[in-house]
Amino acid sequence: MAKVIRTVYITLLSIAGLLAVVIIIGTITGLTRGKNVVIEQRAPVTEDDIRVFSGLRRLRIPLDNSSVLVLSIAFPYQASDVPFTEELAGKIGEFRTIATDYFSSLPPSQIISIDEEAAKTEILRRYNSILRLGRISVLYFSDMMIMDSHYQ
Repeated sequence: MAKVIRTVYITLLSIAGLLAVVIIIGTITGLTRGKNVVIEQRAPVTEDDIRVFSGLRRLRIPLDNSSVLVLSIAFPYQASDVPFTEELAGKIGEFRTIATDYFSSLPPSQIISIDEEAAKTEILRRYNSILRLGRISVLYFSDMMIMDSHYQ
């Protein structure tokens, strides 16, 4: 019995020693090797670099007549204006709320034939009223559809 315990003890001690050696060698290798860090290279932003802000994603807006308006809103912005770009990113929640409030407050008679240009003008005015570091010049609506609850 003592011989079996001694064999198990030596085996466990050997495994622990081997593990310690592997850890030490790995640590030394990691510290002495050059770092293999891959840095993502982005194209430099130029003064005339215009991009499209689509961070609002798809909105699903409940309407007064229990239908749902599905809408994506995007707009161009100057990518070289970093403070304004950061302000836009920080206002995503407010932009979503403004659009949702506008469309959900429309009376049922206007929902059937939404005046897209009037909606863009009003939402653009509201967006620009909360911005301090720049202005949005134009809005684009895409994926604009009304899902009527009567047919679901």
